[in-house]
Amino acid sequence: MFDVTAVGELLIDFTPGGSNAGGDMLFARKAGGAPANVLAANSRLGGKTAFIGKVGNDAFGRFLREVLEKTQIDTTGLVIDSDIPTTLAFVQLDERGDRSFSFYRKPGADLMLQISDIQKSLVSRCHIFHFGSVSLTGEPSRSATLFAVKAAKKAGCIISYDPNYRPLLWNSVETAKEQMKTGLALADIVKASEEEMVMLTGRTDLKEGSHELARYGASLILISLGSKGAFYRKGELYGLIPTYDVKTIDTNGAGDSFLGAVHYRLRGKTLEEIRRLSEADMKEIISFANAAGSLTTTRGGAIPAMPTLEEIETCRKTAALLL
Repeated sequence: MFDVTAVGELLIDFTPGGSNAGGDMLFARKAGGAPANVLAANSRLGGKTAFIGKVGNDAFGRFLREVLEKTQIDTTGLVIDSDIPTTLAFVQLDERGDRSFSFYRKPGADLMLQISDIQKSLVSRCHIFHFGSVSLTGEPSRSATLFAVKAAKKAGCIISYDPNYRPLLWNSVETAKEQMKTGLALADIVKASEEEMVMLTGRTDLKEGSHELARYGASLILISLGSKGAFYRKGELYGLIPTYDVKTIDTNGAGDSFLGAVHYRLRGKTLEEIRRLSEADMKEIISFANAAGSLTTTRGGAIPAMPTLEEIETCRKTAALLL
């Protein structure tokens, strides 16, 4: 059994790496892709994880496999596409470390995942099955992803979903909302950013927006708020938990690290046990996950920046809260 299996995109993030002597911007090659990031965060803490996805038969694809293996993520479900290259994303950072993306994916190998590529044993042999909306942006990965999620749900897995919105990957906002809501209807746990909550619900108030997201059926709603911390809703129980004051240089992967840490703290719990968690339990879990997300922003890249259990505990003992 795996603690978490995830399906979706695995790609190269080219992140800013300074400038050369001539003043030209340099980019560093980093492993990325939200579902893989979530697994990496969990694995770094000691969780047992597996990835399902597709990369190209190229140097980038081989690099990504090596990174997953070094991070102790099972790669049995990683498929190689002989014709389509590995997806690339260039990350730009503003003066606060906030990121924006440019994608080279028309198509990219991650979008070519097919139903026949899905190994059912990886889907059924996990506690939590996680997916995101990037793999719903086109075919055949959309059908393959939904096939895997429905199979996991039928097998009794807890379904985790991140409606991570990347505007450049959708034909229109309307199409994005339609497909992202398809994912909401399948999920037991939803992690969204504040912007994604507003986009999907039309509500700017966290209590109202999280309530609207919960109407689709999820038992646990998580809203990541960057430096403002995180908001959670579990039925009629909800709250805002502050995060930690750290020196942020790169926010890439912070939300994924947060969710991976939540998954880690929910390991072994049934969905009914998650529904019965107390307010004190939720504050402890979210505080732990906030520390993971905060620490990820202190280093460059996504997967390479994921913190260890010891680093998270040190942060919680020594770093001040952002109130």
